[in-house]
Amino acid sequence: MSLMTVEEVASYLGVQDVRVERLERESLLVSKDKDADGKPLFDREDVERYKEFAQRIGGI
Repeated sequence: MSLMTVEEVASYLGVQDVRVERLERESLLVSKDKDADGKPLFDREDVERYKEFAQRIGGI
């Protein structure tokens, strides 16, 4: 399992960091762990599946 930070996810999805944090709060992207600062870390495969799904339904 490869973990991604909020910033990495935001860059990959082409959105702002606050959007990723909101997706996590709304349980649309589920974090797997927290970093030293308490920010969520996401599994790369989950992020890739989310992006694919979001693109199929019309965008992120």
